[in-house]
Amino acid sequence: MKWTHHHARINGIGMHYVEEGEGLPVVLCHGFPHLWFSWHRQISALAAHGCRVLAPDMRGMGQTDAPADPRQYDVEHITADLLGLLDHAGIDQAVLVGLDFGAFANYDFALRHPERVLAVIGLENPAAPHNPAEPPLTEYRRMGEQHFMHIEYFRVPPRADEELAAQTRLFLHKVFHTLSGAGNYFDVFKYPPEASYIEAMAEAPPLPWPWLSELEMEFFVSEYSRSGFTGGLNWYRSMDMKWEQRRPFEGVQSDVPAYFLGSEHDVDLEGFHGDDPISLMRAIFPELREVRMIPDAGHMMQLEASGQVNAILLDYLADIRARSRR
Repeated sequence: MKWTHHHARINGIGMHYVEEGEGLPVVLCHGFPHLWFSWHRQISALAAHGCRVLAPDMRGMGQTDAPADPRQYDVEHITADLLGLLDHAGIDQAVLVGLDFGAFANYDFALRHPERVLAVIGLENPAAPHNPAEPPLTEYRRMGEQHFMHIEYFRVPPRADEELAAQTRLFLHKVFHTLSGAGNYFDVFKYPPEASYIEAMAEAPPLPWPWLSELEMEFFVSEYSRSGFTGGLNWYRSMDMKWEQRRPFEGVQSDVPAYFLGSEHDVDLEGFHGDDPISLMRAIFPELREVRMIPDAGHMMQLEASGQVNAILLDYLADIRARSRR
């Protein structure tokens, strides 16, 4: 690998990001509980095909600073992180690729700074319009009164912070399997509201798995054992603030080109984005140029189906290049 690790002061925090390659700028944004390393099978594959790839540890996770205040994880802070990263790297325009919270960060950025975005590529999580009915944490709190709901469990510190930090390896082992195509997240709904996330998830088979080695898991365990989980959990705790900040963009459409890549057994597509999630994304990004689905894989798709993900990303990037030359 020809990765270069950078530590820079960006938007008032210390940010860590990995870079490889030259050419078309591509920024890979992860979710929770992930790291830049979640993209380690994509970075070199894209760099080998003429891309300058940047994979940051997103705010609060990995080696990037983790402010304790959830208010520092709102749309304004996260958007400024991405803007600051592009400025620091001397990049005028980039393709933004994201999964989970990383996808939503990219969609927010594209709406606010379209002049800096060549295209957005969303993995698993489509853009969804602002829901005017009620703040999301209120909705999930009501659901959490009926059965275990991980977002409600995460909402109020310090219980989740302490329990996950005390059993980092067990949590990551269980949650990676639960979110994969071989697991079933929705089984946690069988547990009562007062359950912990760790006890609500099924036992995971021992490593190695077909898509994850013991050494790869150890990287995640080592990083989260050092950093703790509060930074990642603050992405959830700031959901209502983001909801308010997205209100002015209700009904706004972006002319930024968009692409989507999902998987057959993704928990978010199955249970958290309505009956027709792609139409919701198209309502915001009418220039949604292509949608593809990978069979069998779950939410951990970059690792579960690395070869297929890489091939599709390269197809999308080739289309972006071809259209930009017209």
